[in-house]
Amino acid sequence: MTTTSPDQTGTGPAEQAKAYPKSVLGYLKAWFHALRVALNRPLAAYYLLLTSTALLLTIGLIMVLSASSVWAYTQMGNSYAIVGRQVLWVIIGIPCAFIASKIRPKHLRRLAWPGYVIACVLLFLTIFLGHDVNGQQNWIGAGPVKIQPSEIAKLGIVLWAAHVYALKERRLDSLHEVLMPVLPGIALATGLVLAGRDLGTALVFFAIVLGMLWVVGAPGRLFGMAISIIGVSVLFLISTDTERLARLTSFVDPFKDFHGQGWQPSHGLYALSSGGVLGQGIGASQQKWGDLPEAHTDYIFAVLGEELGLVGTLLVVGLFLTLAFALVKVARQTDRPFVRYFSFGVLVWLLGQMIINVGMVLALLPVIGIPLPLVSYGGSALIPSMVALGVVIGFARREPAAAAALKQRKALAKDRARQAAAYRSAQRNR
Repeated sequence: MTTTSPDQTGTGPAEQAKAYPKSVLGYLKAWFHALRVALNRPLAAYYLLLTSTALLLTIGLIMVLSASSVWAYTQMGNSYAIVGRQVLWVIIGIPCAFIASKIRPKHLRRLAWPGYVIACVLLFLTIFLGHDVNGQQNWIGAGPVKIQPSEIAKLGIVLWAAHVYALKERRLDSLHEVLMPVLPGIALATGLVLAGRDLGTALVFFAIVLGMLWVVGAPGRLFGMAISIIGVSVLFLISTDTERLARLTSFVDPFKDFHGQGWQPSHGLYALSSGGVLGQGIGASQQKWGDLPEAHTDYIFAVLGEELGLVGTLLVVGLFLTLAFALVKVARQTDRPFVRYFSFGVLVWLLGQMIINVGMVLALLPVIGIPLPLVSYGGSALIPSMVALGVVIGFARREPAAAAALKQRKALAKDRARQAAAYRSAQRNR
């Protein structure tokens, strides 16, 4: 008689545990096997994307409320002024993401070139008509309505590059086809961003282009050359700007210039260190009372660490890693080049920005003004990120196996609803 291995059964964790020795290691193996089975299901990426995005948005609203309450009260007379705006951005972003999830790839690709051109035009106009904020001319608008075109450009660049590479899918063994026109196109957008003195966004653009080159199979020597050129360019840009140079030197030892450029990174470290393992509790941050600049934007991770502790910071990082896992899963399981390139571009964009922001708060990287995606305050960064994730959620839902599973679940739900209605009708007629 042959026995069926746990890998071949569809039983739950309790039944699978019986196939392993009754020990701690045996139970861990059983639960690990159950997790692996769950992650291999057709709808795993779809639900992981929905859940991680929803949790990050929820945590973001809670932390924006906590981190901005003091500043909003002293500056606007209303502790809820900032979080109220963030709630409005989320309310706007949810239907935008929903609509984006319904757009099919062939229709989405028609927006690639117009999106890229509009992004470059907005970046160009920002150089001459933009508003200077913290030494960076990267905002444009009038009155209360202001946007940051560089955030919109991230979505436009990922969409455009994915479209171009999808068109060249069969010719990507040529270095010329890999580089043209994506590399000059992103270099143009990066130059426009640097003209506004926004080095942080330029580094995100660099990360996007390197990620896209890697996923299309560019030769390894190209990455070494590109990283060298980028490194030299960044050092040159830092050395020619006194404020950037001061930020770099303060990053090496933030406490050396405690009352100057080291003020923000030093108080960020104070916030994280005082949080401990479980944190001080939501709303109990001390650094947000005027000591920590940009507490609800670039340094919201520091307030999160102070109030929710190591557990809270690991939860947020874990949610971003879950998001990355789901994006990789979508990119790997598809046979459509555009879906693969766009999903991976969104992965590099959001995960790269998260790494830069967390590294900045931990004083592992210089302070370069990069918000934490989906968590920091700001509609210009939030809505493009939600739209991009909405597009990928649509990709995950339309994969053949996922679509079949969803169709089966809907049919099962309708059948159960009919049975319940028939049962209630029979009970009334008794």
